[in-house]
Amino acid sequence: MQRPSTSNHFQSEHAALLRSSFARLMPHAILPGTDNLSPSVYAKALFESPAVILSHGLQDDPIFNYGNRAALDLFEMDWDSLTQLPSRKSAEPLNRAERDRLLEAVASKGFIDDYSGVRISSSGRRFLIPKAIVWNLVDADGKLHGQAATFSQWEYL
Repeated sequence: MQRPSTSNHFQSEHAALLRSSFARLMPHAILPGTDNLSPSVYAKALFESPAVILSHGLQDDPIFNYGNRAALDLFEMDWDSLTQLPSRKSAEPLNRAERDRLLEAVASKGFIDDYSGVRISSSGRRFLIPKAIVWNLVDADGKLHGQAATFSQWEYL
């Protein structure tokens, strides 16, 4: 997995997929006021956003393939660690069944905009996400690439 940078082609493409998938489902942008940014500038803005933005792929046990700086900080990981982590491991074992139900709801509806749940960082620090948006990453041809989430509030437990 390539590390984020403004010159990284994967990051620009993935940021565009996050942006377009979200725009097809939601009445507002992930990053308000960024409609006219070039792909590389948008990718940098997404990575530097104070809101957490994460995504994972379509593996049988989906692995994170993107996390912006806020996500890396909150989950207390570097890029390489996050992009090798199955997303289910960001939830405590007792909350994984709830996470699975969430992912099924997103798969059928395309998104959910009121998810709340407890997650855990790499050091074991627990935090509550009171309201997150989770959506399917679908390209212009309708091909599913995974799922993504964004949230801007959390509370340490």
